[in-house]
Amino acid sequence: MSRIQLLHWNAGEARAYLELLRASGYDVQYNDQFRPGMMRTWRESPPDAFVIDLSRLPSHGREIATALRQSAATRRIPIVFCDGAEDKVRLIQTELPDAVYSKRSTLRSALKRAIANPPEHPVTPKAMMDRYASKTAPQKLGIKESSIVAVIDPPRDCAKVLGQLPPNVELVEEPGAKAQVTLCFVQDSNTLQSTLSAVRELAPYTKLWILWRKGGPKERGAISEGSLREQAIALGLVDYKICSVNEVWSAMLFALKRISPKS
Repeated sequence: MSRIQLLHWNAGEARAYLELLRASGYDVQYNDQFRPGMMRTWRESPPDAFVIDLSRLPSHGREIATALRQSAATRRIPIVFCDGAEDKVRLIQTELPDAVYSKRSTLRSALKRAIANPPEHPVTPKAMMDRYASKTAPQKLGIKESSIVAVIDPPRDCAKVLGQLPPNVELVEEPGAKAQVTLCFVQDSNTLQSTLSAVRELAPYTKLWILWRKGGPKERGAISEGSLREQAIALGLVDYKICSVNEVWSAMLFALKRISPKS
């Protein structure tokens, strides 16, 4: 029995996939959130195929697929993308042309074809941070001309971190709905949860970036990408973009998780 890993960011909507795939005789594993450690589990025990829904959070699906292709252990595992807006799907197709693209109505045949014909020479797209390497910090963070940017707990060298800003950008230290971009700097893992709790309500009104110092768990009190994502998810936030701001700071962009009404 072929083992399938399903990735879908809405448990209610995922039920239809689970029923379809299990009725087709597949052993299906499913998680509604991407959590630290999953990539390691997949590398150690790869499934026979990944099915990734693109109707919600397509950027998540694209980044996970990219990470799968960057690991030798999962590079040749077939990836089947399902559904999604046409423009989002076309973008992913340019980066992963040898993945299989399907609608849910044709998923059964698409998955069968993908498992029978895994990619011989898989395309390995650049990771998100590498794609943005040539851009300036304001370009990476979506800071545009005449925009208002709120900064929360900025470091003393904040001006150096952001570099040359576009014309007429206003930096304010009072976060609120008027700011098109909000940059929240977090420097200590001990304050991460309380900071995320304080700023989560800003997410619907602004581009909410959480910035943390590079160094990861090796340094005392340091924040890692995994710990940031895990605590944000627990508070109802979802990340959909990550970038390296400069040699010291990384940033992750968050939105509030959409909750579908119960049927």
